[in-house]
Amino acid sequence: MATLVSWVPFWPPLRLSIFLLAIMTFSIFLHSRGWFPASGRRLPSSNAMGRPPAMSPILPPTTPPATERGMWTVNSAGRLGNQLGQYATLYALAKMNGRQAYILPEMHRKLAPLFRITLPVLSSDVVRSVPWRNYELHNWMSEEYRHIEGKYVRLTGYPWSWTFYHHLRQEILQEFSFHDHVKEEANRYLAGLRRQRWNVTYVGVHVRRGDYVWLMPQVRKGVLADKAYLEKAMGYFRAKYQEPVFVVTSNGMEWCRENIDASRGDVYFSGDGKESSPGRDFALLAHCNHTIMTIGSFGTWAGYLAGGETIYLANYLLPDSPFQWRFKPLAFFLPEWIGIDADLSPLLNGSYKNNK
Repeated sequence: MATLVSWVPFWPPLRLSIFLLAIMTFSIFLHSRGWFPASGRRLPSSNAMGRPPAMSPILPPTTPPATERGMWTVNSAGRLGNQLGQYATLYALAKMNGRQAYILPEMHRKLAPLFRITLPVLSSDVVRSVPWRNYELHNWMSEEYRHIEGKYVRLTGYPWSWTFYHHLRQEILQEFSFHDHVKEEANRYLAGLRRQRWNVTYVGVHVRRGDYVWLMPQVRKGVLADKAYLEKAMGYFRAKYQEPVFVVTSNGMEWCRENIDASRGDVYFSGDGKESSPGRDFALLAHCNHTIMTIGSFGTWAGYLAGGETIYLANYLLPDSPFQWRFKPLAFFLPEWIGIDADLSPLLNGSYKNNK
């Protein structure tokens, strides 16, 4: 009887190799097309797979919208110097607390014609609809201002102390950089004062008067800068620089013309001796090399933007002044600035007559 032999199909080696190679190639192709998800790899979104958009997952944005991070603003109160202080304080405190800063339309109207400010502006409708939390500031930086609670905060008060924003000085200077046409006008005026001088040094002089003539002695128990203070301050620059030119700005120009000695030929009164616009005066002061200020935020900001040396009127309030609680000289005037003490004797002996 014949032996039964099991039949086993026999593949020649070459054909077997071709078959295995074909399987491997097809497998690689499937993986490269993404039909088989690899380990640890995310599946494509449902929308990418051809499903309706409604089936797509909603992922949180990388950076939340500004309204989600909060909206901070500041009251727009006072004149130009106060507005500058409020803007700079908002800019610094919002950044410190991780919030987005916005300004009110009225602040934009006052600052934007002069400066290249960048903070976004809230519409009037948004201002009325937001549930603001008012947060009053005093005029110097305090530790609690680093941790202000609230998503929708409106800072209030009249802050303009350098202690709020000086750590961001370059950014603040950039915010308050002037538009080209403002710079050109100021520099053109200053160049016209050079005359035959070769080594001119421009010194901006701001004499604050206006409502302060009665406010200081009657309400705040303080004095204004007098003739002696201005002569001493100008004497400092005359002794230090070869050819100083003093550019006087004021909201009391008539008093300045009567009390500032211009006989040396180095004193010029802005606006041909008539009161000019605050914006024009401020641009002139900020484009000078150095500053003589008296009192107030306008002159302080002029010195801050001009850089250089700044002389200010020191100790101009009586010890019992009701304004003393709002006044901290170390927070108002930079440490390198030079203070000249005010003469308080006329106020003490009752002979002060509105500094006329």
